[in-house]
Amino acid sequence: MSTTDKARAASDDNGQNEEEVRAFAWLRSLGPRGRRAFAGAFGGYGLDAYDFYALPLSMVAIAAYFHLSSGQTGLLVTVTMVASGAGGALAGVLADRVGRVRALLATVVTYALFTVACGAAPNYETLLVFRALQGVGFGGEWAVGAVLVAEYTSARHRGRTLAAVQSAWAVGWGLAVLVYTAVFGLLEPSTAWRVMFFTGALPALLVLYVRKNVSDAPAAERQRARHSSAATFAAVFRHGLLRTTVFASLMATGVQGGYYTLATWVPAYLAKDRGFAVVTTGGFLAAQILGAFLGYLAGGYLTDLLGRKKTIAVFAAASAACVLGYTRVPEGADALLLVLGFPLGFCMSAIFSGFGSFLAELYPTSVRGTGQGFTYNVGRGLGAAFPALVGALADSWGVGGALVFGAAAYAIAALALLGLPETRGRELADLD
Repeated sequence: MSTTDKARAASDDNGQNEEEVRAFAWLRSLGPRGRRAFAGAFGGYGLDAYDFYALPLSMVAIAAYFHLSSGQTGLLVTVTMVASGAGGALAGVLADRVGRVRALLATVVTYALFTVACGAAPNYETLLVFRALQGVGFGGEWAVGAVLVAEYTSARHRGRTLAAVQSAWAVGWGLAVLVYTAVFGLLEPSTAWRVMFFTGALPALLVLYVRKNVSDAPAAERQRARHSSAATFAAVFRHGLLRTTVFASLMATGVQGGYYTLATWVPAYLAKDRGFAVVTTGGFLAAQILGAFLGYLAGGYLTDLLGRKKTIAVFAAASAACVLGYTRVPEGADALLLVLGFPLGFCMSAIFSGFGSFLAELYPTSVRGTGQGFTYNVGRGLGAAFPALVGALADSWGVGGALVFGAAAYAIAALALLGLPETRGRELADLD
């Protein structure tokens, strides 16, 4: 190589390095269509979180209103997650057959409609059915939105871009806590939980934006036109993908079992085991939510720097340690509990940052929605066993004591990584 060529190559490398460290380089690299897709997926996932948290934040009031045991209360979350597993898997197939944007719209409309319906439920059995139907839409949104954005993103920025989409969960969670604090502070609990669900109509505004502004990536449109018939559940179990599908589903089971155990029962732990009032609970959750938001963003950079597997393994171990530490804070040491909420939120969220990029990079475009939707949401459905187990044991063990099963779930996720390849730097086009 000549001196001139070497200088040019060095200049190119320096330019890439400068671009790498510039703020929001990942967002600029998406282009106008990609940025609109990002906004749609970000909004959808944030509102997905808002509608999900309407239940955990209202669980104490719902249990009192319908005179439920801890096991019955936990079943509300379990049916949500089991139904979300089925809904997410179906949404993945739909995304490969009719397009990412159409599938995204279907999921948002479904979870918004049935969240509002939950607020009108006359009895526990009806609420259980409406919550299951809400779960069908809830389960599909993340997988479809993540695939939509991943296909606009280069391998260099994919980890942090999908992590930014994941950070919308913390935004929706935070919004839900603010509304919860206001609604339960102003109204009697017997009315407040219904109003909380009625506010789940917010996603209707997002539907208008997505319909007008968001479209599938051109490469995905071309692949769908040629191979939409390939999108079946059987396709992700064919030779060459079977091992990937099995271990990715186990990984998703562990991560989501741990996460939803905490998301479901930490508010109840603060209210029942620690005896906190509504405003105090909201304040303690705020520390956890701030940690979660920063965890999503930091985890995205780490997944591009260290690789998908190492990042998930590190945060699986850290999340398990945080669960054990948080639930064993002595009575009266509330300041320590407040401080520990930040690392708990950080670690349990950072582990998700690499999910969108990792799962997208494991499957070719023709079955990417199917593969990502199936593994993520089967994991969510199987992971439902963990919050259900906590609910079954909460009356005898206490909520804090039963939360140890959240740590066990993270161990399953770490072991599942042994059966998966590292995908950092993989271009999606290379899989087709």
